[in-house]
Amino acid sequence: MTGVQFGELSYLTEGIEVYSCAYSPDGKLLIVGLIDGTISQYSTADWERVRKLTGHRMAVSRVAFSPKGDQIASASRDSTLRLWGVETGSQLHVLRHASEVNGVAYSPRGDLIASCCDDWTARLWDAVTGECRLILHGHTEEVISIAYARSGRQVASGSIDCTIRLWGVATGVCTRILHGHSDRIWGLAYSPQGDRIASGSNDTTVRLWDVESGVCRYILAGHTDTINSVSYSPNGGQVASGGVDGTIMLWDVETGLCCHTLAGHSGSVAIVAYSPKGDQVASGSFDKTLRLWDVSTCSSRLLSGCHDSSVMAVRCSPKGDQIASGSRDRMIRLWDMETGACRLTLSGHTYTVSGVVYSPQGDWIASGCGNNSVRLWKTESGRCQHVLTGHTDWVNSVAFSPEGDVIASASEDNTVRLWDVVNGYCYMVLNAHSGGVSSVIYLSGNKLATGSRDQTIRLWDLDTEECYKVLSGHTNWIREVVSSPQGDQLASTGDDMTIRLWDMESGECRLTLTGHTDGVWGISYSADGKLLASASLDKTVRLWDVSSGECRAVVDHFPDFVYCVTWCASSDVNYLVTGCDDGSVLKWKVIEEEGKFHLQLQWSASKGALTAKGASIQGTLGLSELDKQLLKQRGAVGEPESLLCEASKQLITTA
Repeated sequence: MTGVQFGELSYLTEGIEVYSCAYSPDGKLLIVGLIDGTISQYSTADWERVRKLTGHRMAVSRVAFSPKGDQIASASRDSTLRLWGVETGSQLHVLRHASEVNGVAYSPRGDLIASCCDDWTARLWDAVTGECRLILHGHTEEVISIAYARSGRQVASGSIDCTIRLWGVATGVCTRILHGHSDRIWGLAYSPQGDRIASGSNDTTVRLWDVESGVCRYILAGHTDTINSVSYSPNGGQVASGGVDGTIMLWDVETGLCCHTLAGHSGSVAIVAYSPKGDQVASGSFDKTLRLWDVSTCSSRLLSGCHDSSVMAVRCSPKGDQIASGSRDRMIRLWDMETGACRLTLSGHTYTVSGVVYSPQGDWIASGCGNNSVRLWKTESGRCQHVLTGHTDWVNSVAFSPEGDVIASASEDNTVRLWDVVNGYCYMVLNAHSGGVSSVIYLSGNKLATGSRDQTIRLWDLDTEECYKVLSGHTNWIREVVSSPQGDQLASTGDDMTIRLWDMESGECRLTLTGHTDGVWGISYSADGKLLASASLDKTVRLWDVSSGECRAVVDHFPDFVYCVTWCASSDVNYLVTGCDDGSVLKWKVIEEEGKFHLQLQWSASKGALTAKGASIQGTLGLSELDKQLLKQRGAVGEPESLLCEASKQLITTA
């Protein structure tokens, strides 16, 4: 089992680049178009290859089943459109274009086939005779995507000319041109109801259009590179998009929000397709694999429940029902505290998300980014309300005032800025550190504490805008500063591998906690202030007794650096949530038995292998038999519970 990934599902290895795929209408077959011009036909019952169709001389750009499931159409770069019998695999017709054929789609009745080509045209063909019925002229560059409306009366085509054209099938007349994309349009899909069109473009966005009015209803931003394919779910409630960034994103069409991001491909995603039941998405990639994603219940939690890169910040909501995480993958994810289901993905940042924090009421989230900006989000909807600009370097940390009306941001430009939440206006700049400011927190009495690369902690009076105390002692970059719940103590940590506890009134260092063997990047107090958790680049998390400085527990052999940790309280139970370099977010239950502490894994949102020596998985949710064996192989103890409870399934389905 060495090398098995946590939460991984099956995939098909073709050995060459996958360009296209499609399910049969009954879901019993899946066809895959490949770069060498062949088409693989699989049975979905056992995922065995039924046959391979040969005839094309170049890559198969797109494939489609007829509505009855008795015929296959394939579009190829060899300038042909080929029709095949499903039962026999025999070639029925070869339909010739003047240049590369980029797309193909059947009419709902199956009597006509639409195709698009590099010769700037789209064509309509008789599916029985192979006769060309209409040639649609109007695009001013290559036509690279095509879709048929469910009514059968309209076809949509997308082009390198950045437009989408809607055509009347009966007349061949262009009835509307949709403008908005700033680059070529690779993917098109009608909603099952036929009232909307989804489009994916080189401009990295998905757009949802109203067919009747031609108005763009949503611009879906989240991908970081070209979008190659879009697909509507059978019920019309969701759109899947796949692109060059190697991810598949699932979008809620009513809110325009990203529900899940599926990461696993190591190359560009060329095609995405929903199964007829809508419980599965297939994705084909230039990494030579076809991956199958369960988007219905527990597997979607494991697959979508992971960042694609390092998790740099985690925070618990004030109510304790939700976790926010920020990552180098530019995303913020909101997790259900109980089940680990990803409720929302907040996309919009264009660089590493280095800090996240909830407002005191929990209705807002502020985030800091490596592109020098701060974003303010509505927690319930995930919508970005403000983008705060003014810093001239990386924003490392953000904090809300106790009243929730002000955001403080700390930056590598050596400053702290204060922003009005309502209007987004920066009304104060604190500039006294001689190095980048890595951490900022609010204290009682309209005061701030900041930690810096200059190895000092500074306490600020915001009424006077002056620094009234400097705490010195660290010998390297200070990574994080936190305040005890009682407000009488500060804890700080950094690259000198120590944690220091400071008396708030005197500014004296009361204790120095040592034991970590590499930089300590994250710390968090328990709700009662008696324990402190620390996360380190030495791949461990430690629990410390604040009064004595004694290390009470160690979870070691994480698979990678642990960048952040936050303490969450729920009733009388304490939990820790950690964020790791491998993109994982882990929830741990803190258990004290006979004066000894240990951590019990509750859930994991991870795409990488987990090593957790000394950690308990007793009662853990969401682990398959394979996951359980993998965890035990890598040092965990105990017995997990069965896969997600019904409440978890319901949450995931509605998330």
